[in-house]
Amino acid sequence: MSNIVELSRRIMLCASHRLHSTHLSDEENKQLYGKCNNPNGHGHNYVIKVSVRGEKDPITGMVMDAAILKDYMTKAIMDVMDHKCLDKDVEYFKTQPSTAENIAVFVWNQLSPYMEKEKCSLHKVKIFETENICATYKGMKA
Repeated sequence: MSNIVELSRRIMLCASHRLHSTHLSDEENKQLYGKCNNPNGHGHNYVIKVSVRGEKDPITGMVMDAAILKDYMTKAIMDVMDHKCLDKDVEYFKTQPSTAENIAVFVWNQLSPYMEKEKCSLHKVKIFETENICATYKGMKA
């Protein structure tokens, strides 16, 4: 019988961004990203769901203390991204378009150092940009 369990925690943050690639011309960016390439940007109420996976502790019954996961998410995600212009305020997005896919990778990379302290592992990050658009990242495969 397996005691491997996935625990997930969800947060919501508000941020603005402009979809724009430094590798494309202004015209190519306009054609590719359309209204999301507006020079003044636009905003989202992002929902970020982080899942960790590991063996359930036989004494506590937990994979990880959810309060500790919340603390990590606050430091790694909320403090860095909430109420920010991603493209201007977050160094990573100065060279990477702030797509949902890139945000998922960024969040993974932000949380990874915190998870090194834990017995469980970061399993996946899911970013809901809107009700209809989401991206999931499960880290690099070995």
